[in-house]
Amino acid sequence: MSKNIFFFYNETMKKTPAYIRVYQNISNQIIHGIYPYQSRIPSKREMAQKENCSLITIEHAYELLVDEGYIESRPRSGYYVSYQVGDVFESEATPVDISVSFENTDITFPASVFAKACRKVTGMMHSKLPSRSEGKGNIYLRNAISKYLARSRNLIVPPEQIIIGAGSEYLYSLIVDLLGRSKIYGIESPSYEKIYRIYRASGVKVDLLKLGRNGILSTELERTPASILHVTPYHSFPTGSTTDASKRREYIQWANERHAIIVEDDYESEFTKSIKSQETLFSLDPQHVIYMNTFTKTISSSIRIGYMILPEDLLKAYEQTQSFRSCTVSEFMQLVVAELLNNGSFERNLNHIRRKRKTHEKD
Repeated sequence: MSKNIFFFYNETMKKTPAYIRVYQNISNQIIHGIYPYQSRIPSKREMAQKENCSLITIEHAYELLVDEGYIESRPRSGYYVSYQVGDVFESEATPVDISVSFENTDITFPASVFAKACRKVTGMMHSKLPSRSEGKGNIYLRNAISKYLARSRNLIVPPEQIIIGAGSEYLYSLIVDLLGRSKIYGIESPSYEKIYRIYRASGVKVDLLKLGRNGILSTELERTPASILHVTPYHSFPTGSTTDASKRREYIQWANERHAIIVEDDYESEFTKSIKSQETLFSLDPQHVIYMNTFTKTISSSIRIGYMILPEDLLKAYEQTQSFRSCTVSEFMQLVVAELLNNGSFERNLNHIRRKRKTHEKD
């Protein structure tokens, strides 16, 4: 895992970090051909003088550019542009559109990129492809997710705390098995219908907590007897509400006062307008929050891959009571997603979608 890439925001800081500004400038220049494919970009020292900033700022920006697939480092030679439009988008000459489509959205993941990752995994593994993954999931995928979350969400967690499962519905059920059926689970009202249905089908009591403009109403938090709180802080369905900083900290205070657990369902947060998503509940309190997300919107709903991060204490409980489980996602598909995360394709496609949405908003 890169050591210099992480920048922790001060909660009072309103300006974009310097290394992000440099990253944006260089990536835009690469996208528009100012630095063409395979061309050498200025050294870190030269770029520091050009951008009038510190060398460490340039190092951070270059590491992010490498991680996202815009440039590559060549030993004793320097940095070279590795970004190609053909790596991300289907050729205009392709007669048939076979891209992986997202249900009820205009988002697509290029089929050529996905197929390339599949071929690479198949070629590497041949007949030695394992039939089953370890219970928590494939270590290569968990490592890839760990690095991605550090880059994109400022979540610094070891892969040991990450659990892979076949989508959010499976993970909801696993959370119940881990936390117990005797507790009351508080969920947003209204919310994604399956959250309520899966909890009820798992045999737990559910308390519906009314949503306000930016999250669960304070009066609802005060009155509920729940000791588990399931929230979708970003773009909650179906209301579309997003919690602000004060509401997120109110959730954390509630959990600390009650010794409760928050399930942070970070569904669709990747499409936030800012390049660095807002701070997560998990980053505010990694001891009382279970963080979870899926690749449903970012790759395809058909691959059925979700993941969650367990606090250290709950990880111990998981290993004691749930370690007998087999991972519910195929080994092959886990390795394909790991390849997409590691080679930069995943983030390049996200950046493309964000730029596309931003353009549509301006129009």
